[in-house]
Order: sequence, then structure tokens, then C-alpha cells
Amino acid sequence: MKTVLLAGIACLSLAACATPPAGETVSATTPAQTAPTPSWKALVDQSIEQWFAVDPSFAIYEGAHQYDGKLPDWSDTGLKARAAFLHSVIDKAGSFTGLSEADSFERDYMVQVAKGQLFWLEDADLPHTNPTFYINGGLDPNVYVSRDYADKPTRMKAMIAFFKAVPAAAAQIGANLPAAMPASFIKVGKDGFGGFADYYRGDARAAFADVADPALQADFKASSEAAAAAMKAVSEQVAKATATQDFAMGADKFSRMVAATEAVDAPLDRLEAVGRADLVRNQQALKAACVKFAPGKTIPQCFDKMRADKPADGPVAEARREIPELAQFVRTHDILTIPGTKLAQVEESPPYNRANSAYIDPPGPLENGGSSIYYISPPDPAWSKQMQMDYIPGKADLLFTTVHEVMPGHYLQFLHSNAAPSMVGKLFVGYAFAEGWAHYAEEMMLEAGLGNGDPGVQVGQISNALLRNCRYLSAIGLHARGMTQAQSKSLFMKECYQDEGTAEQQAARGTYDPAYLNYTLGKLMIRKLREDWTATRGGRTAWKAFHDDFLSHGGPPIPLVRQIMMKEDAPHAVF
Repeated sequence: MKTVLLAGIACLSLAACATPPAGETVSATTPAQTAPTPSWKALVDQSIEQWFAVDPSFAIYEGAHQYDGKLPDWSDTGLKARAAFLHSVIDKAGSFTGLSEADSFERDYMVQVAKGQLFWLEDADLPHTNPTFYINGGLDPNVYVSRDYADKPTRMKAMIAFFKAVPAAAAQIGANLPAAMPASFIKVGKDGFGGFADYYRGDARAAFADVADPALQADFKASSEAAAAAMKAVSEQVAKATATQDFAMGADKFSRMVAATEAVDAPLDRLEAVGRADLVRNQQALKAACVKFAPGKTIPQCFDKMRADKPADGPVAEARREIPELAQFVRTHDILTIPGTKLAQVEESPPYNRANSAYIDPPGPLENGGSSIYYISPPDPAWSKQMQMDYIPGKADLLFTTVHEVMPGHYLQFLHSNAAPSMVGKLFVGYAFAEGWAHYAEEMMLEAGLGNGDPGVQVGQISNALLRNCRYLSAIGLHARGMTQAQSKSLFMKECYQDEGTAEQQAARGTYDPAYLNYTLGKLMIRKLREDWTATRGGRTAWKAFHDDFLSHGGPPIPLVRQIMMKEDAPHAVF
């Protein structure tokens, strides 16, 4: 989720400041040169500079705006150069021994990040198999639209440069993607690339319509139209691909995924068993809560009652009330340090990005100031009134979404990672760490007394937990156990009580996002680490110290955090 180094703290070297002309994709063939025998800190700095060069979209997201307008080099040459760079990080960093505890941790952290990225690049071969590699890899120009890091004309010029880089990038994507793909990949690719086409020529233009510069507006229109046409062509190419059901990674590759990306080397049988046990635990807690909340009702009827209690003036207004209340709860219950006084803003999500019902967009660690924005998507006005009402979450459901996204979830977690002592920690926040923390926060806040024992509030929390339980089991099932999408959909509906539309979408996501088990995987590892760490430090009274210590490390694979917090000899996953 995070990854960067320079902006805001000045360039570290001439090589880092020298960027290619605006509007071009960045070739990874000539990364910054390293000194023959660098010190550890010099190697870290040089490695991050090179990371920016091979992945400028990542750099921009983190706040290194000297890369504005750039896209990665997705050609065969560029992809091979990126892989070569990641191998060099592993080899060079691994050669350092005799480091301090902090530097050894930083070394292991950086090596694990490189291993994880290499897995997706080489072992999983996402550039040649999975459209989401590109959809999530830099084609969304939201940074220029939503972040006020510069005045509008400056950001508009950066976006024009971005648009001018899109056609070449689209040609690389078209050359890389295969003529046959799983049906779910075809749909997500067609919708994703097509959605960018609509956004480039629609809402993106509207966002800068008030810039009073006719020449700039003409350039913006022409470049956005060319970029939209290029994305539309990719969408149409993907739509014509032959549909298959060959999405499964296989058990061996799935195991390599969790080891490379999250430093988890537990056997699949063990992973599956702990996930099933957590599902059963949540199902039993749900039944007990529903007996109190909706006596005599079925589980679906219990859920219906919880969802029927809608925010009177809409979810945005409700979330704006929730955030300061949750912040006060965190303070008075001694749960976690809240740096500073600024809280996240809440806004309705832009029309182009409403596939997610709610999400947080924090400023990058290299950004100067800026506010985190918590976006909540409204229902589609084209839907029937009943569908629109069904889409709006119940208050208890929304409460735990706000806990997850804002307080003390992602928003607070990124405030801490942005203050990490290591630049590696500031920039690289992993999937299981970020989503595991946010999901853990939901359950932890209920344990701490949020809702004052109201069973309806507990039903809201468990409804979110069960969704993640079925993601966990579907990921393993789809990729390692021969599960079909239809069987995954049935699992979401029957075991986790999700509606048919949600179940269908979640089953499809599992085919192209096998790592979505990380919500529950991360939560389980954090819960166990808290149990073990606080056992000798006062139990519940040590929660704040535990949370502050845990988040201070940035966002590495959780077994690395366990190793340093528990003073263990080697990283290993404990559930």
C-alpha cells in the first residue's frame, strides 16, 4: 500500500532528482547507480530511489511529485528490468551482516517487500495474466484530482502529462494480456479499463472545468480524449478474449504467495483450519447476539433488522458524527495514541470510483500536510427506490466500516506509519498488515466496550467479520482446493449470510485477488501477538502500549513484527 522516499525532504542525489520528460513512461533499464561499497543507510536510500524509477506511479502516490505525469514501463524490457532490480535488492541487502537490531529489522523488511513484489511479477506473472496488475498499478489519476498538494493549474498540467503517457502504456498492456483469460478476469478488465475511459473524458474533465486557461483546457480535452480512446481499445480487446475458468493458482503456488508476500510459511491445512475455526467462532457469537437482538427470528431476519436501522440523514452525515465520537472512545478507553488533532474528512465518493462502498484516501508520507478523505459511495440514482434503500448500510454496519477505514483503522494506522523511524516503514505498508489491522480494530473496539453491550451493534460487527471469514476460506478453496466460483458464492450466502449480489461479487474477486484472505490472516496474527505480548505486561492494561508499539514499525509482514516485539530468533507466523 505504501512505498517512497524523497519529495518534501529534498532529493538524496542528483540521480534521484533527474527525472525523464513529463508525459513519458519511465524505463527501468537505467536505475540510479549505486556506490561500490555502500553503507547500509546509503543502500536503503539508493534502493528507494531506484524503486521510484521503476514504479513512478507508486512514487507519486506516496507524495514524490517530481514523478508527476509518469507511468511505469510495462514493456518486456521494462518488466525484466524491474525484476532484475528486485533481485538486486534481495542480494545486496542480504549481504549485510552485523547490523544493529533496528537495521537488521529494516533489512529483513525491505528484502521481504522485494520478495513479495517479485512473486507477483515472476511467479504469478500478473503482467501477462491478470488485468488488475494494470488497473491497480497507476492508471487511476485520482492523486491529481483529490489531493491539494499544488494549485489546480499545476495538477492539471501533471494530469495532461499523464494522459499523454496513457496511449503508449495501453499499447504495452494490450501486447501483454493473453487472448484467453478466466471469465472473471475478462469482466474486471473490461469494466476497469472501460471505467477509466469514461472517467478520463468525463469526471476528470469536470474536476478541472473551473481552470480559466483556454489553452490548457484545449490540451486537457485533446489528451484526455486520446487517453480515453486508448483505454477503450484495451477494454474492447479484453472483452473479446476467450473465457476460461483457469483462475486457480494451485496449492503450491498459493503457499509460495503467502510465504513471499507475508512471510507466512504455515502448511495450507493449518491455514485452512484456523480460518474455519474463526468462522465457527463468529457464527456462534452471531447466534448468541441474534437471540438477544431479534428473539425468535432467523439469522437473515436478524441481519435485516440490523440493516433496517438506517442513518436518518444519510451515511455521510452519520460518519461525520461517528469519527469524533470514536476518537473520544479511543482516548478515554486508553486504546491507542492519536497523533495530532486533525481528523479525517468525510465526502461522497466521486462517480467514477463507486465500486467500493467506502474507502479512505490518506496523503502520502512525503506529502506536505493534506487531509485524509473517507469516501462513502451513494446508491446509484438509476436503481429502484428499494434497491437504493437496501444499499445504504444500517447504522451498526456503518459504525464498524468507519472503525475499519478511519478510527482506529486505516486512518490512524497510516498516521503512525508516516511517523515510522525507518523510511522503509513509512513507504511500504503491506496487505495483511493494513487490512489485518483495520479488521482487528473492529473486533478490538467491540471488546473494549463500543456499543455498551448492545447486541445490535455486535451483529453489525460480526456481519463484517463473517464477510472476511468467507474471503479467507474462498481464497484457499478457489486456488488450492478446486472450489468453483459457484461454490464460493454459495459459501458466502450460506455460511456468512451475504446477499446474492455481494456473494457473487466476492466470489469473482477471489479469483483475481487470491490475497484477500489477508483481512482475517492479519487479524488472527495480531490477536495472537497481542495475547502473547500483553501476557507479561498487564493484560488489558497494556493494550495501548501494545498498539503503539505494533504500529510504530510501519507496515511489514506481521511475523517480522512478532520477531522484534517478542525477541524471537526468527520470524514465524503464529495464529
